[in-house]
Amino acid sequence: VQLQASGGGLVQAGGSLRLSCAASGLAFSRTAVGWFRQAPGKEREFVAVISRSGSSTPYSESVKGRFTISRDNDKKTVYLQMNSLKPEDTAVYFCAAKSTILTYTPMSIPEFDYWGQGTLVTVSS
Repeated sequence: VQLQASGGGLVQAGGSLRLSCAASGLAFSRTAVGWFRQAPGKEREFVAVISRSGSSTPYSESVKGRFTISRDNDKKTVYLQMNSLKPEDTAVYFCAAKSTILTYTPMSIPEFDYWGQGTLVTVSS
């Protein structure tokens, strides 16, 4: 199983980025996929997750209304569209996957079975 996160970079505050998480080696349509982030000196935290069907997409309060998670099961890819970025969004962003049933959306780190390598997002003020 491989999860390849990409799309990070340097952007000014107020700007946008779209992250991608490409999966291989797993039954993608039967997995929930989440995004987490870890800022320097801080613990990894939940950002967003999408259910296997795409019908359930909870977000953390800090990104709600600015970030949008989506998936393309044909391409085995999950996206995180990040708008109105703030300096406090600076972090390494990780995607993670877990085989689930129906609309279940795990949101805690121990629940996820597979992790990508992370992509760095830097937001300048």
